Amino acid sequence: MVVRLVLGLLMTVVGLGFAAQRVLWLNRLIRSGQPDNDRSDNLGTRVAAHLAEVFGQRKLLKWSVPGIAHLFTFWGFVILASVYLEAYGALFYDKFAIPFIGHWSVLGFLQDFIAVMVAVSLAVFAILRIRQSPERKERKSRFYGSHTGGAWLILVMIFNVVWTMFLFRGASAAAGNLPYDGGAFVSLGVGNLLEPLGHSANEVIETVGLLLHIGVMLSFLIIVLHSKHLHIFLAPINVTAKRLPDGLGPLLPMKSDGKPIDFEDPGEDDVFGRGKIEDFTWKGMLDFATCTECGRCQSQCPAWNTGKPLSPKLVIMDLRDHMFAKAPYLIGGKEPSDAVEVVEQNDPHHVPEAGFPRVPGDQGGRPLVGTLEMGGVIDPEVLWSCTTCGACVEQCPVDIEHVDHIVDMRRYQVMIESEFPTELGTLFRNLETKGNPWGQNNNERMDWAKGLDFDVPVFDGELASDVEYLYWIGCAGAFDDNARKTVRATAELLHLAGVNYVVLGKEESCTGDPARRSGNEFLFQMMAQQTVEMLNAVFEGREPLQRKIVTTCPHCMNTLGREYPQLDGNYEVVHHTQLLNRLVQAGKLTPVAPADPQGPGVTYHDPCYLGRHNKVYTPPRELIGAAGASLTEMPRHADRSLCCGAGGARMWMEERIGKRVNEERVDEALGTGTDTVVTGCPFCRVMINDGLTTRQSEGLGDGVAVKDVSQLLLESVRRSVSSDNVPSAD
Repeated sequence: MVVRLVLGLLMTVVGLGFAAQRVLWLNRLIRSGQPDNDRSDNLGTRVAAHLAEVFGQRKLLKWSVPGIAHLFTFWGFVILASVYLEAYGALFYDKFAIPFIGHWSVLGFLQDFIAVMVAVSLAVFAILRIRQSPERKERKSRFYGSHTGGAWLILVMIFNVVWTMFLFRGASAAAGNLPYDGGAFVSLGVGNLLEPLGHSANEVIETVGLLLHIGVMLSFLIIVLHSKHLHIFLAPINVTAKRLPDGLGPLLPMKSDGKPIDFEDPGEDDVFGRGKIEDFTWKGMLDFATCTECGRCQSQCPAWNTGKPLSPKLVIMDLRDHMFAKAPYLIGGKEPSDAVEVVEQNDPHHVPEAGFPRVPGDQGGRPLVGTLEMGGVIDPEVLWSCTTCGACVEQCPVDIEHVDHIVDMRRYQVMIESEFPTELGTLFRNLETKGNPWGQNNNERMDWAKGLDFDVPVFDGELASDVEYLYWIGCAGAFDDNARKTVRATAELLHLAGVNYVVLGKEESCTGDPARRSGNEFLFQMMAQQTVEMLNAVFEGREPLQRKIVTTCPHCMNTLGREYPQLDGNYEVVHHTQLLNRLVQAGKLTPVAPADPQGPGVTYHDPCYLGRHNKVYTPPRELIGAAGASLTEMPRHADRSLCCGAGGARMWMEERIGKRVNEERVDEALGTGTDTVVTGCPFCRVMINDGLTTRQSEGLGDGVAVKDVSQLLLESVRRSVSSDNVPSAD
């Protein structure tokens, strides 16, 4: 008894000593990041998110089989803590039981049951890892680039926790020391097997099992604190400190040392974007350290799925490894050196064995963004492949904010280094000089309304009291031929429903979305401030809830409604599918099903900035149903929808690596066998239409058309109104 007490306490003191040293080091490293003071507001919401995502495993359960396995494993850690309490009690007194509940057979059953389910879950994880082995599936494996060896070690260590527990408890039962007379079915069963060995032998086995059980736990603790399984401790903190928008939400405003940057008079020490690892906030550093390397983000990324070098997982891992390698400079007082040892690499898009820095040597002199030849941590091709679709953030079980970090690095590259794809130079000039990405004359902004059989009301300097909505046309709706069909159809439906609205006409300008997503925050601020001043003047005298805007562009919707509040522009912004759906439900629009509702039907493409960014999934689908169309979903839809490839200002950049994202999406749409691809975003419409044109030139998809939801609805409404009295949408 004395021997096991001394050995048990000695192991614990040594193990916890090493663990405490690592915890303090990690705490200093993460706290060395820049301030971020917006992570402790809305405490009630944060607690609710913590309970749902940590204890309820909400995000993990989106992937049913691995999610359920992880659920049992997580609760195994929680419930088996009571077994370790009993184990430490047994060091002092061999018949120890937890006060009040220690002899309750239900607790004994729960402990054994969860341990068995953990063992079953380990088998599930092992099968999944074998089936998803990077050696077999290469880039198609979500574990490609992850530390697979470390993952197997963790599975072994968890299994060691389970079998040493049953060895200790079984011998304890055989020796008459187990506090449970019933319930603990496995432990009692093992005890029955060991009982013939005799009391003395079982006391020895109990001591050995007890020390092994404690030793495994302490070894496991040290391994976790030095591996990617650090998320066991950091994930609950990261989830609680996450951003709290409904959807992906707006990009964060630029701050330096925790304070917003005044773009009209920036400070001399203000840092624009992230040019070094130490420029990231403590939340960013926490993100890097929390990554589980599960690859859910990688499996959903449109860039990775089409052969691009970008993997959100590998970006976070590379930043994490660089952060750890640079820790001596960040918290150790070591001075950085400009010397960087460069390793030759023939393939510039090669993804190395993940978890290891691409370039060994002196980390202090490595540029954060740069080619392999420069020793860069993140290759520019990786940085500019992102469409900001948000699939990575949506799927991440520990709420890492990949898109924010990528855009922050873009901001530094654009505003400080002036390093960006050449096509963006044209985009920036068009935005600066013409106020739109197309570079068209602003006098053409009302050309979309020509030929309509009713007058489109244009703002004349004063907003009448009976005007309910400002109809924001957007640059695409004004200048792109296909998008014009969408805004015409929407205008006609609003006219038929008797909605009082006005458009701004030549007063409109780009919201600045493509500038912000491409990292040109200065240009965005300039454009957004002008637009906010104009809109505030238009809505003067109205409360924020009465400042209603409807738009057909999810990018405009997101910027006007989610990002302009950062500049004191507060408006109620809805997508046209949301408003049209309300009008249908209110009986102000009466769609009629086609004569042959059993035709080939339609498939719906979820725009990223409407779906994942703003959580609008149902209204477009309800409108499709109201129009009498038969909807066939693509394999990837709703929150797992594949991006069209236009987001993140990719609409204005050439796609030179791998398969074009829009062609990948069109292939998926054609696979449904429908004759119409419906969407609710002008950018998506352009990209899908271009991809369809390519496939039709190859003899595929003949007869398939691309339409907006509003066009589909207008065709249906026309069936209930004389065509002589309904103007053309085309």
